[in-house]
Amino acid sequence: MRMIDDLPVDGHRVLVRSDLNVPLDRSGDTPRITDDGRVRASVPTIRALADRGARVVVCSHLGRPKGVPDPAYSLAPVAGRLAQLLGRPVAFAGGNAGGSAGGGSGGDIAGPYAQKIVSELGDGEVALLENLRFHPGETSKDPAVRAAFADELAGLAEFYVGDAFGAVHRAHASVVDVPERLPHAAGALVRAELEVLATLAGSPARPYVVVLGGSKVSDKLAVIRALLPKVDALLVGGGMCFTFLAAQGHGVGGSLLEPSMIDTCKDLLGEAGHRIVLPTDVVVAQEVSADAVTAVVPADAIPDAGKGLDIGPASVALFADRLRGARTVFWNGPMGVFELPPFAAGTRGVAEAIARIDGLTVVGGGDSAAAVRALGIPEEAFSHISTGGGASLEYLEGTVLPGLAALDA
Repeated sequence: MRMIDDLPVDGHRVLVRSDLNVPLDRSGDTPRITDDGRVRASVPTIRALADRGARVVVCSHLGRPKGVPDPAYSLAPVAGRLAQLLGRPVAFAGGNAGGSAGGGSGGDIAGPYAQKIVSELGDGEVALLENLRFHPGETSKDPAVRAAFADELAGLAEFYVGDAFGAVHRAHASVVDVPERLPHAAGALVRAELEVLATLAGSPARPYVVVLGGSKVSDKLAVIRALLPKVDALLVGGGMCFTFLAAQGHGVGGSLLEPSMIDTCKDLLGEAGHRIVLPTDVVVAQEVSADAVTAVVPADAIPDAGKGLDIGPASVALFADRLRGARTVFWNGPMGVFELPPFAAGTRGVAEAIARIDGLTVVGGGDSAAAVRALGIPEEAFSHISTGGGASLEYLEGTVLPGLAALDA
């Protein structure tokens, strides 16, 4: 796979597919970025290209605006933050053609207005296109529609750099079709992600412990099957643990449960039960709220009226004990509803235990990465925080990711 150093970018237009899909707080008059982790992760590639004299055209999606312009999903707030982090202006090709570049009302993505902004770039300057998903061609399942949009995007540049690791598992126009049309390379972020994931998928240092949380067993089943033969311990928390507890014959009250997955969990416990570690106590409440009345109960004694919403303190201690001495750890998924204070202790405790490990510690993107930042745990305490939760899991499952295949062609 070619890297950006392999491209002669000086004085040329380079289209960089970044992942700037950040959460926004829209409660005020102006949308505010609540977690800029993905913007910060995108900066090194953009800066490296600009420092080499490239005319950098950045593109990304944000949210799911369903193929039509929607001001709520404009990348305008991201343009401002990207400029701050780069320490240089970022021309925003949003707004209506001929209107304010900061308007954020949709624009033409890669049409006349975007073409004008890009044509005015000088060496070392940066522009950001409006949200790719404002155009139906970005996510269309019709190859002809996708190809037409890819032609427009490719027409803006002479080289392409894929740096949106969080999108490489999507067969979208900007991810797989544009690199077919331009000389291309992988960015620094994609390279870093692949180096770490290749270690996890290969022969990681042992003991190797995986921590999985999140809502559903069905979402993680493929990665569980792929990792179980390789790990020394698989620690299961979050909403998915209750289907495993039900498979052991325990009542789970009103907790999240996938009845169709109970037999699957029984099979997994039968195959590798000694390596699958489940919570021994849970935090329950009758409602999911910031002022909920909570109780800690044994995992095999959840009341009928209770909902398990976090792992309990004994489970945190158990998980920390199984993590102690690990040389490699992969963590994907929170232990509870960490966004609310009554149910954040489990995720915090496990994250802190992982942060203390002297070895390779990988946070597998998504809600786990958001939890690290929301709970105020220093990012430098971990070896690597991925920007792509879904992409990380699919890579570890052994799935061929279309965006990586396109860059490797």
